[in-house]
Amino acid sequence: MTTPLLRIGTRGSPLALWQANRVRDGLVAALGGDEAAVEIVAIRTTGDAIQDRPLSEAGGKGLFVKEIDEALLAGRVDLAVHSAKDLPTELAPNTVLAATLPRADVRDAFIGGGAATLDALPRGAIVGTASLRRGALVKRLRPDVEVVSFRGNVQTRLDKLARGEVQATLLALAGLDRLGLAAHATEILDEEAFPPALGQGAIAVTARHDDERTHAALNALNCVDTAAALVCERAFLAVLDGSCRTPLAGLARVTEGVMRFRGMVLSLDGSEVVEGSVAGDASEAAALGAEAGRDVKGRTPAALLAAFG
Repeated sequence: MTTPLLRIGTRGSPLALWQANRVRDGLVAALGGDEAAVEIVAIRTTGDAIQDRPLSEAGGKGLFVKEIDEALLAGRVDLAVHSAKDLPTELAPNTVLAATLPRADVRDAFIGGGAATLDALPRGAIVGTASLRRGALVKRLRPDVEVVSFRGNVQTRLDKLARGEVQATLLALAGLDRLGLAAHATEILDEEAFPPALGQGAIAVTARHDDERTHAALNALNCVDTAAALVCERAFLAVLDGSCRTPLAGLARVTEGVMRFRGMVLSLDGSEVVEGSVAGDASEAAALGAEAGRDVKGRTPAALLAAFG
């Protein structure tokens, strides 16, 4: 009997294709080693097309998944591979998070064009980032530097830095590692002082909720602890209505069935921070994330929440 073809939808950036190929390798193995059984379909998204302004002004991180979701729901692809931190808080109707691969390093990397560390940047230095979270955390630690919007894929941003358009930038260490570019990092930022984006370092796979064939194939790839951590982090996001307009950070870890989560909301300039933490059984991941979200939201000044719209 011929093995059914599974088609993977993904963005076409080098990092997105690396992630899709990682999923493809796992699926090929799960399906008995038939290389022809799994196909990658690169899809250009609105988020990839918009490079002239911050995503927060264009519609948020959902712009990186819209066209892929459309292909998934239309049956043109059977599953979609995403950086978990790019997934919108609410998934498209009739789709579910079907698998999560083992999480990579969650930390951020500082890449200095001259100064090797964030502390070593001169006063007034220009730091480029596409992330409001990274910008707020930079301003929290270095209120004297200037943060500017800095779009593009990983190599594009490294090239812009090399041309001197900014004096430093920050990128996810996981992405640099996956592309063989980790040597560009001049400092690895401590996750306590510089907590990651919710979902950072994780590869998430979505599928139609009623597609039993695809779910069965994906079961072999799923990392239970990473999946639980992502459920917790996304529940925190949902309570705080997380979007590209809200600087949020946080991380859940599971150790021997116990989940520990720490999350925070920041003002855009990093001057205000409200954080909370929670621990409990990993089977209660969603409830723990929501509890932390309600706690932080309840202690966040109304004016700060209103500023995010």
